[in-house]
Amino acid sequence: MPPRLQTLQRLGGNSSLCLRPAATSFTTPKFLPITQTANLSQREKKRKAKQDPYAWAQAQQRKNANLDRREELRRQRQGEGWNDPVNGRVTPFIESLDSAGQARYSRSAAASASAAASAAAAATGSAEGGAGNLQQQQLQELPRAPGMRNFFLTDSELDEATKHAYTLTKPVVGVVESQMGSASEADLLRLHEEKHARAVEAMKRITSLANASAKHRYHANVQRVIAEFGRHSTDKVLEPRPRSVHASSDPKVPRAGPDTGSSEVQIAILTTKIRALSQALKVNRGYKDRANKRSLELLVHRRQKLLKYMERKERGSGRWNNMVEKLGLTEAMWKGQVTTLSK
Repeated sequence: MPPRLQTLQRLGGNSSLCLRPAATSFTTPKFLPITQTANLSQREKKRKAKQDPYAWAQAQQRKNANLDRREELRRQRQGEGWNDPVNGRVTPFIESLDSAGQARYSRSAAASASAAASAAAAATGSAEGGAGNLQQQQLQELPRAPGMRNFFLTDSELDEATKHAYTLTKPVVGVVESQMGSASEADLLRLHEEKHARAVEAMKRITSLANASAKHRYHANVQRVIAEFGRHSTDKVLEPRPRSVHASSDPKVPRAGPDTGSSEVQIAILTTKIRALSQALKVNRGYKDRANKRSLELLVHRRQKLLKYMERKERGSGRWNNMVEKLGLTEAMWKGQVTTLSK
């Protein structure tokens, strides 16, 4: 409320004077300057980079040096007989990782057999001869895990659960006659058998590794790797490296469970990850996936460190030979400068 002045009261009783400041209206300009807040595109970044010729020439020089170094490493591997430092040789165990141990025969062997059969059929002019050659040619069998299912289940556990469910859902006939309704005892049992059979078939499809996602197949492969390369199982059949002269005579503490931390198990798990990631980068415009390319490089270098340690500690032992043979490892994976050639 504005202050009341004594001098203004003499001007008249009805006259009033307001000393509040007049309201000023600010006009907003209709055309504001446009400011760019989004990130610049790759084309715009390249255009701005070319505005500085010296910086652009330096960037091109670094890129060309990187490409020359990669080509030099590739020629060196080819000259020394080294294979791919990422995937290595394809072995039956490595190929079985794609199906989590569910496929029976090798895809490459089946493809080569079908190609040979087609060529033979085209040469002889009859399809029967090609089919006979395909049957005669022995396909390469893969190591399998027939009792393994999705969600960390096995066939025995699923059978036990379905038997228990069958007992719980079986209709109790003849106990309470008033609640039976118009259906007879035979009809109730037949209906229960049909529903149980459909439920069992649905559970088998749900828990089948053939219908599993890549994440669930990876979990199943980790279980297979632990059972295959863990020292709780390999120490019974493979000879370890001879102990040193000054080795301690104290007895070792027995293992409390499956071996999940030894070097060969970790190398096999990393190989499983690397194979799945490298195959994913080959499809669906994977050449633009920089994040997964970086992850692939980290996995390859981590495996290289473990392989160097394993070579220093266990080279020549049964553990080393078994790991190299089944995983298809080559010297390119731990010797020299390892690059994924993915940039």
